[in-house]
Amino acid sequence: MEKEYFAHETAVIDDSCKIGKGTKIWHFSHVMTGSEIGENCNIGQNVVISPGVKLGRNVKVQNNVSLYTGVTCEDDVFLGPSMVFTNVINPRSAIIRKDSYYTTIVEKGASIGANSTIVCGNKIGTYSFIGAGAVVTKDVKPYALVVGNPARQTGWMSEYGHKLIFDNTGMATCPESGERYKLEDGKVSKII
Repeated sequence: MEKEYFAHETAVIDDSCKIGKGTKIWHFSHVMTGSEIGENCNIGQNVVISPGVKLGRNVKVQNNVSLYTGVTCEDDVFLGPSMVFTNVINPRSAIIRKDSYYTTIVEKGASIGANSTIVCGNKIGTYSFIGAGAVVTKDVKPYALVVGNPARQTGWMSEYGHKLIFDNTGMATCPESGERYKLEDGKVSKII
């Protein structure tokens, strides 16, 4: 049976992986046993996907990213170049902590900028936007824009990746899509 995904000849694909139709895996990347990659994903060069990692549909992983056991990315997630996940809070070389991995969830549509670090055990909210170089040490709200070290929220983003400017009634419009958003009680929701 012919595979329904593309893997560059230098990529290493271990047994017992699930890789969706239309996915592309590029140079020197390693997909490890028991990981799951959805349809139409793009896995850049020099990426490591560890055992048990789950990627939804249409996830874009840029070059030099390591996704460690405990990470789940939902559909339409963007992982910028050289961003990093962790999976242990207190690593030590001489102490084995494979039974202590924390779970990190990246929800649908979230974008994580280049060279960012996501400390394990946190949830990155739906359509949130992590600025380049940010160090995320706590949960990020849906649609939130966070930057800095440690990462702090500085605004809100639309599903198209534009900063939202709310009026005095708590309403904002995405300049690209025209979609409307409401800010209420410290939470943003799209008006349907």
